[in-house]
Amino acid sequence: MTTLCQATAVFRRLLRWGMALVLVAAGVGAMAGDASALRAKHDELRDELQNNNFQRPLHIVSSQSGDTLRGDVYAVLEHPFSDLSSALKDPSDWCDILILPFNTKYCHALDGNGAATLKVRIGRKYDQPVQDAYRVDFALRQVAATSDFFESRLNAETGPVGTRDYRITLAAVPLDKGRSFMHLSYSYGFGAMGRLAMQAYLATAGADKVGFTATAKDAGGQLVYIGGVRGAIERNVMRYYLAVDAYLASLKVPPDQRVEKRIQTWFNNTERYPRQLREMDRSTYVAMKRGEHVRQQAMIE
Repeated sequence: MTTLCQATAVFRRLLRWGMALVLVAAGVGAMAGDASALRAKHDELRDELQNNNFQRPLHIVSSQSGDTLRGDVYAVLEHPFSDLSSALKDPSDWCDILILPFNTKYCHALDGNGAATLKVRIGRKYDQPVQDAYRVDFALRQVAATSDFFESRLNAETGPVGTRDYRITLAAVPLDKGRSFMHLSYSYGFGAMGRLAMQAYLATAGADKVGFTATAKDAGGQLVYIGGVRGAIERNVMRYYLAVDAYLASLKVPPDQRVEKRIQTWFNNTERYPRQLREMDRSTYVAMKRGEHVRQQAMIE
């Protein structure tokens, strides 16, 4: 009986080890597949990345499926993959990125017990007091960080005005000449309250705002850009992409100059697209973000 019990115990351990190996192999296979898929996407978009209206190797696409909005940016970054993968592992790095868009009023990273959380406040307008801004708590998860593939995900179950299921995913692979290819995805869901809030915004402050997808040409031959909710999601995902790029650019200067470098870089790059992204003048933005960087060092409930 003892021998039988020992044999059974050994079998169970082997079974567990075998299952673990299967799971590890499946995970490695999934990461390899994701890397291959992203490289294939780069090949698919090669011409688009080289010939577009963005003045940089960039492609944007947006979609609405039922009550979910999604925006995707595919871009070649002039930053080494090693810089990207090592820089974006720390939750505080993500806060330094998320604070750059004009309507992010606060971001503070908490990292404990293996779980990283970003406490974010989103304003309805740029000068809104942080105490009145909407609170969104993102859970940060590092999905992959190998020599040829990186993926990080931010998830939030709830957001402002009845929105939900926020997802920000950044994946990247190395390219030649010290460059990287990145896919940044941003999506969220909305209910009746969120739909009404968006309709009110599009009828007032957002009435004349557009996105980046060209839908036609007007009588004068000028491009007509997508508006509405898809225009809004394209503006948002573009702001986050420019924030990632500005953060990586700041790593090239001494540490005491990095905050100023990424603030100035983000604003400079948004000014390439004033039709979509201009919200305020440089002095207003820079002064605001300097103050918000100081504030984000402390915990606000």
